[in-house]
Amino acid sequence: MSARIVVVEDEEALGILLRYNLEAEGYVVDVIDRGDEADIRLKEEVPDLLILDWMLPGLSGVELCRRLRQREETERLPILMLTARGEESERVRGLSVGADDYVVKPFSTPELIARVRAMLRRSKPEKISSQLVAGDIDLDRETHRVRRAGRELKLGPTEFKLMEFFMQSPGRVFSREQLLDGVWGRDIYVDERTVDVHVGRLRKAINRGRERDPIRTVRGAGYALDEQFSAARSPAAPARARLSAGA
Repeated sequence: MSARIVVVEDEEALGILLRYNLEAEGYVVDVIDRGDEADIRLKEEVPDLLILDWMLPGLSGVELCRRLRQREETERLPILMLTARGEESERVRGLSVGADDYVVKPFSTPELIARVRAMLRRSKPEKISSQLVAGDIDLDRETHRVRRAGRELKLGPTEFKLMEFFMQSPGRVFSREQLLDGVWGRDIYVDERTVDVHVGRLRKAINRGRERDPIRTVRGAGYALDEQFSAARSPAAPARARLSAGA
């Protein structure tokens, strides 16, 4: 799984705990410890799910949730409210400002993970499905195998992540910076030219002979998985359900 989750939590130990357990599930996780900083960051990039503490410095979780629901780009963002407040009236208040679910501290980590998985299953099914299909390419997240027209492709770990990232959003153009964040992560520094190198390796691994190159270079912008390639289906490829960005 490579869904991106933002955790807004000012308790450092809890932030570390949440990051560790969510990353163990395969999610890409960012932890922010202030509500006002989270407000700025969420204007720049919208994650797949937000875990939001009730009480935060700078801007409360309740107010941040209210603001997010007023913006078009975040009005449907799945939000899980996390708080020590357990009274029924406070739960109702959290849900009334737009939270989708509510977990009271102290909480069971397996239960929180199950709630996150359920929310993503409803809002981003393509991010948790074990199978991704684009054209005649099939990617299996569980076995880490990729096949094209029935033949198995030999991809390195980074090339696999790149292919998975592209297949989740066919047609969407990603800048080199976005690919660095989505595939390598914000905590690892690599040069943007590294993206070009690995895209080149990916192309070499997936294309043979006169096969159509599914990776499209957009001059001055970045790279994308060609949506026309994604929509096509080779008769020789295994018959599996096709996933697209809006699946």
